[in-house]
Amino acid sequence: MRCRIDFKYALGLDLEDPGFHHSVLSDFRDRLAEGDRADRLLGLALTRIRRAGLLKGRVTQRTDSTHVLSAARELTRLELACEAVRAVLEEVARDAPEVLDELVTAEWAQRYGRPVRLCSQPSHPVARLEQVGNDARELLGRLDARFPGGAPAQAKGLRTILLQHFLVDAKGRFRPRTKRDGRPPSRIQIESPYETEARWTRRGDTRWTGYLVHVTETCDEKRINVITDVATVVSSADSQALPGIHASLRRLRLLPDRHLVDGGYTSVAGMDAAACLHRVALIGPLPPSTTPQHRAGDGFGRENFIIDFDQREVTCPNGQASRNWQDLPVAEPTKVTVRFDARQCGRCPERAMCTPGPFRSLYFPTRRLHELQTKNRADQQDADWRRLYGRRSGAEGTIEEFTNGHRGRRCRYRGLAKTHVQHVLTALAINVERLSLQEPADGSYRPRPPTAFQQYLDARDLPRPLWWRQGK
Repeated sequence: MRCRIDFKYALGLDLEDPGFHHSVLSDFRDRLAEGDRADRLLGLALTRIRRAGLLKGRVTQRTDSTHVLSAARELTRLELACEAVRAVLEEVARDAPEVLDELVTAEWAQRYGRPVRLCSQPSHPVARLEQVGNDARELLGRLDARFPGGAPAQAKGLRTILLQHFLVDAKGRFRPRTKRDGRPPSRIQIESPYETEARWTRRGDTRWTGYLVHVTETCDEKRINVITDVATVVSSADSQALPGIHASLRRLRLLPDRHLVDGGYTSVAGMDAAACLHRVALIGPLPPSTTPQHRAGDGFGRENFIIDFDQREVTCPNGQASRNWQDLPVAEPTKVTVRFDARQCGRCPERAMCTPGPFRSLYFPTRRLHELQTKNRADQQDADWRRLYGRRSGAEGTIEEFTNGHRGRRCRYRGLAKTHVQHVLTALAINVERLSLQEPADGSYRPRPPTAFQQYLDARDLPRPLWWRQGK
């Protein structure tokens, strides 16, 4: 602030302002991470943009997601247990060091006196893991006796890590879990004692520990694209983030009329919910059928059967009808099952093309969802639908701008709340950058013409920086 006059102009400060200590920014970030203040900040900026006539509701929008790497180091199971114990010891030594007087010995100092760094193949890993587990149990026992009202914050994470990686077997021994015992799924397993909210996730060939960020923006051909929502979530299915995105856009009165998404967001139930609750047309390819006949590309799939919802009857391609109709009492899109009798399938000459078993069963959505599914798959063959859906591909450029242009691939802070603040501020920076490139209709500004040497470079197709910061 003392050296950059442009920062003083941006914040409306006097030129003689002495600036402030850098820790003020950290305090401001912590306050911004409380509650929904980050989302309210984004909403305030979007409201100002809307009042300026640069944004309006009920326009086509698109959403895409990408992975974000956590700020914590990836740890092995032995490193995780050691670091969890060391984190508790650090917290207790700072707040209540008298608890450690009768517990910490020279061996403890050797094991936990510095951050754990192990080679790829440490010596005696199982025995060392058992020793760390016993140390953790003893430490937690001391803390429970010393703090009956509630242990320190790091102790809660250590207790969860012990439950996830250790057990008491049938012989009463406290030992590490093995693959035979079963380990918790990645959606709940803690990967670092300093980043307890980050989760390990695998999608295709991509593996990471961290979060997912969903970026929603307008894609109106006549206006500049503006990011309208940023959702930072623990790694999960993309379709689970859509209800929250629509609810956030509804509060800002920025719901789209058509929402372009990829196949990870689409489901028949999600399309129906978006249309009924928010009057939003969710446009995207539905997941393909998972029947063996569809995967093999041979045989009779569900589309070869005639479904009569009025008569509650299904007719197979060979003319056999089944009335064995059952409505499944589950909250999934597939709620109806129909089974053909073994006597009907037994004498069918084309049974091998229909089912490998003695009879065929069909699963399909209820009537409204089935009609919506059929319409969506028919629309995908239409040229107008493909032309409209082609506008969704621009979301990948926004993700590239978000992750590489503004270094959003890695978390700068620990914790989901602070990471979400980072993503919101990044989205605001992208909006400001985009809108600043738009010249007003009655503006008198004219860019400076290129110099003689710049014209020389342009005439010979030699690249030159268009902005002075690109030369750094």
